[in-house]
Amino acid sequence: MCQRFSMAAELPEVQEHFQIERMMYYYKNRYNISPTQQTPVVLQQNGERILDEFRWGFIPYWGKDAINADLRNVHKNPSYRKMVDKQRCVIPCNGFYYWKKEGKREYPVRIVMKNRSLFGVAGLYEIWRDTRGEPLRTCTLVMTEANPLIGEFESRMPAILSAEDMALWLNEGTNDLDALDPILRPHSAEEMDTYAVTPLIDDNRHDSVECIQEMDLARAWVKR
Repeated sequence: MCQRFSMAAELPEVQEHFQIERMMYYYKNRYNISPTQQTPVVLQQNGERILDEFRWGFIPYWGKDAINADLRNVHKNPSYRKMVDKQRCVIPCNGFYYWKKEGKREYPVRIVMKNRSLFGVAGLYEIWRDTRGEPLRTCTLVMTEANPLIGEFESRMPAILSAEDMALWLNEGTNDLDALDPILRPHSAEEMDTYAVTPLIDDNRHDSVECIQEMDLARAWVKR
C-alpha cells in the first residue's frame, strides 16, 4: 500500500506539466503527504484543467480502499463504477516512499522518475457530507499491478499516467471503464529510480525538503 508521497515543484512547472488553467487554492510544496492530509488534485470541468486540494482518503478512513483503490475492486464495486463515470481526477506526484527490509532492519526509500520529472496518478474522488451537511472533498489513488521495482515492496503500485492517458482519464466525455482499463497499467521500472531517505518520513508532522534529500544508507537504517 502506498502511504506516503511527495509533490514538490515550483508552481509554473506544475501548471505547465499538468496544463493547469485555473487555481482553486494556495499551492505549496509538499514533501511528505500522508493519509487524511490534504493533497493537490487535478480535475477537468467544462474542458478546463483545475488544480485543487482534497483530503487523501475516503470516509470512513478505515474502509477498504480508502487511500488506495485496487483496480480489481474498481471493476467489482458498483460505487466505484459511478466514480469512474463522473468522478475521476489525477493526483500530481514527484515521488513515492516505501520501507525496504533487510533482515530485522529496514530503511526508507524514495522512488522517483530517473529524470526527476513530475508525474500524475489516476485518482477517484468523492464528496462526503458530515452530520451538519458540510462537504468534505476526498480522493484515493487507483492501483494496478506492481512493476519489478515496486514489486520489491508490494504487489500493487499507483497507476501512473502518460500525458496522453491523463487527457483520456480526465476527459469528461469518457465514461466507459473498459475503455479506460488499458491505460491503468504498470509504469516501466526502467524509467524509475530509488534512493535512501531520512526515517523522519515516518512522522506525519515532518514535511520539509529534508524528506526528499538522499541520505547515506548508514544513517537511514532503523530497527523494527
